[in-house]
Amino acid sequence: MFLTTSTSRRPRRTRHLLAATAALAAAVAVGSAYAGYNVWTGEYTFTKAELQSAVSQRFPTTVRYGELVSVQLSNPRLVLDEATNRVTTRVNAAMTNTIVPSPPINGTMALNSGVKYDATRRAVLLDSPTVQDVQVDGMSQYTQQLNAIGAVVAEQLLKDYPLHTFKPEELRFNGRDVQPGAITVTPDGISVKLDLR
Repeated sequence: MFLTTSTSRRPRRTRHLLAATAALAAAVAVGSAYAGYNVWTGEYTFTKAELQSAVSQRFPTTVRYGELVSVQLSNPRLVLDEATNRVTTRVNAAMTNTIVPSPPINGTMALNSGVKYDATRRAVLLDSPTVQDVQVDGMSQYTQQLNAIGAVVAEQLLKDYPLHTFKPEELRFNGRDVQPGAITVTPDGISVKLDLR
């Protein structure tokens, strides 16, 4: 009796173990196939390095402000603000007068953006960028004008700029469609919750 009971339980435990192992293997396989996707939380996470790489593709570049000022922008550095759920892009700025030849005036700009998902483009985008700060040595008396230049730079460079574009297969799991939902900015990256349609 004892031997019969023990023998009957053993296959049952083995089947449970095999089922759990298969489920774990499937989860790992999905995680490997979809880089950045966490099967346990249902989120895509883009690291700060990946986001930095995406934004860096926009620079160096030059923006004109009216007919008088040309702004050369380079060396973007991302700051991820968890408290406000926003992204700050700090860039070096060299401003020159396009009418009168003169050495460039060097400074920095901080451009602050929200983050949103655009279903048509299947992309996570920078949203409503604004100028946060413009620093130019010896030009503090021109703060209003510098901020106006910064606002134009933010609008032209970063409005609706894509941080990541999803492939169609990245939005389908186990035969079911998913769609990006809540977006969370952390000090180490951006997480996008995926919801079933």
